[in-house]
Amino acid sequence: MTKNFITVTETEGACWEEVGPDCHPSSLGRWAGNGLDLSDDGTHFLFVTEGQATLRFLDLEFPLTAGMYAAVPGSCEISGGAGIAVTRKGFCGFFNLGGPIEEEGRLRYIDGCTDSLLIPPVRWGDPCLNLLHIPANTHQSQHTHPSHRVGVIVSGRGHCITPDGKIPLVPGLVFVIPEESQHSFHTGNEALRVIAYHPESDFGPTDETHPMVNKTILSDP
Repeated sequence: MTKNFITVTETEGACWEEVGPDCHPSSLGRWAGNGLDLSDDGTHFLFVTEGQATLRFLDLEFPLTAGMYAAVPGSCEISGGAGIAVTRKGFCGFFNLGGPIEEEGRLRYIDGCTDSLLIPPVRWGDPCLNLLHIPANTHQSQHTHPSHRVGVIVSGRGHCITPDGKIPLVPGLVFVIPEESQHSFHTGNEALRVIAYHPESDFGPTDETHPMVNKTILSDP
């Protein structure tokens, strides 16, 4: 583990928490069979890494298979299979189910990588969940992010280079990258797929700009 790239080795339960007045408060939990009971203090971004899981929310049950994801505002329970749950505290998002994820992203990213916005911000600045695809034989430029990132390696192998050293990236690895930490992902003969949680964004609808208002043409009086 390095201060620029934190690997999370706990197999179940609460693993990590970001708190403080100047951050975007988030916490990370993992489940493997027994499941997690998640509180009503925020919205939970879930991703299933293995097996068959069941999401219980508002007295309903939703089956989820590996590669599926969800956003759940308020209390819920996830059990069966294995996966991660990142909670954005104090945020009320939309209930959302999706997946399985695709092999590659749909949007261009740095150094030939691609990204898909799986769960977009409800409003400008809100958190989001992404699929990052890093092709084989890619050497990313060193870069930083203005807020922390939480991720899990879905498939493929590679390594992350930070000022503190090199960290192997293997399927199932869960990690946290603190804000402003330098890092870059590198691959050999295998591509990497990564699920990445962002606690905030500089993208999303606003009261002044969104599809409904943009495509509403007022008639002359």
